Amino acid sequence: MDFASTFNNLLHQMAFFNLTVGNFLMIGVAFVFLYLAIRKGFEPLLLVPIAFGMLLVNIYPDIMASPEETSNGVGGLLHYFFILDEWSILPSLIFMGVGAMTDFGPLIANPKSFLLGAAAQFGIYSAYFFAILMDFNGKAAAAISIIGGADGPTSIFLAGKLGQSTLMGPIAVAAYSYMALVPIIQPPIMKLLTTEEERKIKMEQLRPVSKLEKILFPIIVTTIVCLILPSTAPLVGMLMLGNLFRESGVVKQLTETASNALMYIVVILLGTSVGASTSAEAFLNWDTLKIVALGLIAFGIGTAAGVLFGKAMCKFTGGKVNPLIGSAGVSAVPMAARVSQKVGSEADPTNFLLMHAMGPNVAGVIGTAVAAGAFMAIFGV
Repeated sequence: MDFASTFNNLLHQMAFFNLTVGNFLMIGVAFVFLYLAIRKGFEPLLLVPIAFGMLLVNIYPDIMASPEETSNGVGGLLHYFFILDEWSILPSLIFMGVGAMTDFGPLIANPKSFLLGAAAQFGIYSAYFFAILMDFNGKAAAAISIIGGADGPTSIFLAGKLGQSTLMGPIAVAAYSYMALVPIIQPPIMKLLTTEEERKIKMEQLRPVSKLEKILFPIIVTTIVCLILPSTAPLVGMLMLGNLFRESGVVKQLTETASNALMYIVVILLGTSVGASTSAEAFLNWDTLKIVALGLIAFGIGTAAGVLFGKAMCKFTGGKVNPLIGSAGVSAVPMAARVSQKVGSEADPTNFLLMHAMGPNVAGVIGTAVAAGAFMAIFGV
């Protein structure tokens, strides 16, 4: 082979000769996500790996190729990461890490928070019916609807369980994007539905929670929820196992591993594989646009439902509940609780709502997992 042929072959191996307009568009989207994560600080632990996976797959599509699509029978690197998403392994491990990192004390101290967490799940069920109206089949509509809980791992988990792998990329990207954009999306809704006086309401300090209560809580919740909806065991079980590690006080090494090293390894694998599922061919279509729109509608409805239920509790308790904490009933932990705190402190800098908002926030995580289990039960999965 002469030099000219060698050079010509090498030249045509460059990505420039194979990229489509769609690929360049998705590369642009990846750059925007990287900007939001690095410059603006919007959930960088999620957006950086997602955006980089998106960048990689649109430059080198074979990084997501299955073994059947390659000449040597070996799949692309991120294809094997993505299999762990489809098998629901990575979402379940994320839940264990969340449990190990989260204090469930505020929820135990104020069990009424469960009601606020449940109210925020209204966004999920409304999105399901909207998706049906947009011509998605039942399983696809169920997988899409979980975006309303702003819960990326559960969205991936349910899409995999319901056999909606082709929609997993758009669903996961939409869910994680809305999780990252909680500080932008929620405040206008919260302020629209509450008065200045309601936002200034100061709540009584939560009662101390005993160590025994904190140990018993994950055991009891796992037993009750999994007896009623066994299909929730991978998510609820791992969430509560991680929390039991934390609260038992006898497995410090497991707590540290689940909440740090393992958690971050899983985030890398899950984030890059989710991003790599957004090739131009898979992502740039009408279904994706509908999924993104449905997710935003569902997230907005979930936030509004939580705030409105918070207003009802405020009236029922004679003004003892600040309605803002209802918005934390979506599953973005702890970002949604921080947003409740931020909006409350804007009305009154001395107002401290964070711990009160953590109750509905944790309840929202459990509620979203239960919603996923309910859909699996409905479709016999």
